[in-house]
Amino acid sequence: MQLHCGPYTLDLSCPKVMGIVNVTPDSFSDGGRYVSLSGAVDHAYRLVEDGAAILDIGGESTRPGAAEVGEQEELDRVLPVIEGLRGIAVPISIDTWKPAVMRAALEAGATMVNDVNALQADGALQVVAASDAAVCLMHKQGTPQSMQLRPHYDDVVLEVADFMRQRISTVLATGIGRDHIVIDPGFGFGKSQAHNLALLRELGSFSELGLPLLAGLSRKSMLGAITGRDVNERLAASVAAALLAVQRGAAIVRVHDVRETADALKILNAMNGD
Repeated sequence: MQLHCGPYTLDLSCPKVMGIVNVTPDSFSDGGRYVSLSGAVDHAYRLVEDGAAILDIGGESTRPGAAEVGEQEELDRVLPVIEGLRGIAVPISIDTWKPAVMRAALEAGATMVNDVNALQADGALQVVAASDAAVCLMHKQGTPQSMQLRPHYDDVVLEVADFMRQRISTVLATGIGRDHIVIDPGFGFGKSQAHNLALLRELGSFSELGLPLLAGLSRKSMLGAITGRDVNERLAASVAAALLAVQRGAAIVRVHDVRETADALKILNAMNGD
């Protein structure tokens, strides 16, 4: 299975690591650490050295309860970083749900859109379809401001899969190729602890959709609930969760701790003979 991101082609026969570069003051784990341009760019290069195959640049926190960021402010945060990474050896993903931010980021050099809203905003489909970028379609219930108040599903795995099936059909109808699409069940986005664990346990069932699967579990509260560890003490839990996701079919894991996750995946690949 391959993923085409503009001029880049990622071979997903072995799992890949997506490194997180948050240029936000309020992200749940690393908010404020990389808000300077030089700090963000240096961090991104370190992540690539550590084994990141994709960089995900985000200028708006989507943690539960996060306030929405204005379009211009988000652009001011992410565009200098993307431009500062021009020529880097891996695809750059823009983590946004806003079509105007997508368009500007793609023009600046991004080759993937990571959208928590699965291209449902007016104009988002058209922006991606007019490019050669890849897209990650994520499931969420509610908004960051409301999603963790009372998440409810009759069958979370079935309902997330049905949502993905519908979005994939809509995206394909615009002319975006299957080899440009990744899907993400959205751990922690309008899900209770039981919902998150059910999705992780049954992650392999999403293979029937025939598209690469991305799992974003790094440092999330579901791991804190299990381990009792603070957000910055969840390295071991995050690596374990990434390995479990890959064993259940994830082709890409989105993580903060790239070096440690990449090393763990090397062990897993060696055990599997890859």
